[in-house]
Amino acid sequence: MPREGTGPDFIEALARGLEVITAFRPQRPEMTLAEVATAAGLARPTARRILLTLEELGYVRADGRGYALTPRVLDLGVAYVRSMGLWDVARPHLERLVARTGESCSIAQLDGSDIVYVARVAVPKIVGLTVQIGTRFPALPTSLGKVQLAALPPDELDAVLAQPTRSGLVPRWQPERAERDAELREVRARGWALTDEQLALGIRSVAAPLRDGSGRVIAGVNVNCHAAETPVDRLLEHHLPLLLQTAGEISADFARLDDVPHVTVPAVS
Repeated sequence: MPREGTGPDFIEALARGLEVITAFRPQRPEMTLAEVATAAGLARPTARRILLTLEELGYVRADGRGYALTPRVLDLGVAYVRSMGLWDVARPHLERLVARTGESCSIAQLDGSDIVYVARVAVPKIVGLTVQIGTRFPALPTSLGKVQLAALPPDELDAVLAQPTRSGLVPRWQPERAERDAELREVRARGWALTDEQLALGIRSVAAPLRDGSGRVIAGVNVNCHAAETPVDRLLEHHLPLLLQTAGEISADFARLDDVPHVTVPAVS
């Protein structure tokens, strides 16, 4: 059916595509084709074509269970972060962590075999790589990626890492499968990850997972420093305990956010 309020310049196909994107909500982050069609008010063939287009463009991922948005939706603006309340929840915690460590701190989420930065508080220091909201790096050689990859089941991990990176960066560390699995087992066992110039020279960081109210890992938070300025001992003995405390506080706030009732108010015609 045509969308309401159409005019001579109204592009109905664009409107339908945006309705499919906005149909995904915190209560339904993953949906089947039928659920997407119902939520967006579209016929199933139309919804299917839109989902396939969005998947090809990298805004939607598909697996055997259904469809879900990817962090690439950030490319359309900051609506992705704000709709999840992620920046509002994390900002004061990141600011306190930066004040206590004197280092830049970031939050990133997995997008295929990459991580994408979705929140960041930076300090004016020279580092080898520029990072801002929307920056993507290969996940495996980063501390933010390791804590999220370590939470995946083996078959899902293989599928994720089989996807080509869209970062345009070739990391220094490219392990064989046995070395990779051993590293992620260690991360899983201790609950945090370290990367020491594995992504690029001079980049050293430690990260912890962020969880939602169900305990599912949804992102990672890190403290990033320059290897020439901050030794590993300082990173682990001083910064890591503060990071783990911050990750717990942010996760607890995410859990409380999940518990807040979401009320849909009908539009007034």
